[in-house]
Amino acid sequence: MLRETQNITCKLALDNGNWWKFFLKHHKLIRLNIIINVLKLLVCRTSFLGYHYNVCPNCKKGIKVPHTCKSRFCSSCGKKATDNWIKTSFNTSPDTKWQHITFTMPDQFWCFFWYNRHLIGIIPSIAACIIKNQAKGIIPGIFLAIHTFGRDLKRNVHIHLSTNIGGLTLDKKHWEKNCYFNHQKLKDMWRYRIITLLRNQFKCGKLKLPPHLKHIYNKTWIVYLSKHSDNKKNNVEYLGKYVKRPPLGETRIKSYDGKNVIFEYLEHYSNTTQTMTLPVLDFIARLICHIHDKHFRVIRYYGFLSNRLRGTLLPIVYTLLRMKTMLNKKVYIPWRNMIKLTFKSATLKCSSCNKQMIFSYFIFPRAGPIIEKHEEIANGEFPLMQ
Repeated sequence: MLRETQNITCKLALDNGNWWKFFLKHHKLIRLNIIINVLKLLVCRTSFLGYHYNVCPNCKKGIKVPHTCKSRFCSSCGKKATDNWIKTSFNTSPDTKWQHITFTMPDQFWCFFWYNRHLIGIIPSIAACIIKNQAKGIIPGIFLAIHTFGRDLKRNVHIHLSTNIGGLTLDKKHWEKNCYFNHQKLKDMWRYRIITLLRNQFKCGKLKLPPHLKHIYNKTWIVYLSKHSDNKKNNVEYLGKYVKRPPLGETRIKSYDGKNVIFEYLEHYSNTTQTMTLPVLDFIARLICHIHDKHFRVIRYYGFLSNRLRGTLLPIVYTLLRMKTMLNKKVYIPWRNMIKLTFKSATLKCSSCNKQMIFSYFIFPRAGPIIEKHEEIANGEFPLMQ
């Protein structure tokens, strides 16, 4: 039986023990962090994770506010984390022209990164180094997101990168406005450096290359350069949707009949909305493979935005661009404020006397690693919120 929750992914994972069936069939192939994130999703907003108890000061009626899982795989928790990141990034990003650049590779290369997952963490620095190499004589600000999935959830490794058009001169005294990237050089450098990475990994005995590598080398590699834009808000929001959200938004799942899942996606080449139907276990397999390992950083920063240099160089950039310093303005939006912004009303009002409820006490989650309760959680055998 499905629990009452708005999370459709959670529903289809619990229905008929789908996740537990999938786990028993493929447990030798599933990474530990995948299991942990799926379990977090399944117990999100239940008493398994504990709750805050709020009480009405007038009639003493109480309500439990369940704790959330904080998992990137959870659409609701990911939405909050993403909104916080977008607002923080918008505050700290310089007010200047920006350009979005997408680095892709032929589909024959994707398999390398699934069998050698450590390579996914290497390619961001390759993309950033190409941009820094092209921006000769200046220090640009770069942030990028590692993307492992296509719109139809297929395995598609690529990089979404944003860089300002211009940068800090090497003497750190001026802001250079003119900086343009040669499209063909970007494509050639990206292709050469990725294939060189794979060749070097092979020479070190860490990778097995297919015999058709030379044929692949002659294929066209796509590097998409968007138009320059003064709207940094759009630029930040575009990358923001790749930060902490799951690969598929809840609204894109159109139906689930107990056996098959139907979801929609925007077909890139025709720019039309398409639907795909998958058996539920195949859908779960396609979804969870994009869960990264623990501590993996999806967003990376380079140039004057890098963690090592931003404390020194960002204040200089703000001064040269005549901006107010926002370096320490990290944004955190409490869940109460998010609900108020969404529903345009005060939160936690008593249903009986309409008074604002106040916090009374909280209950911590159960002791012990969540993995110890795997079968219990997978079969829905845990207390829900009353």
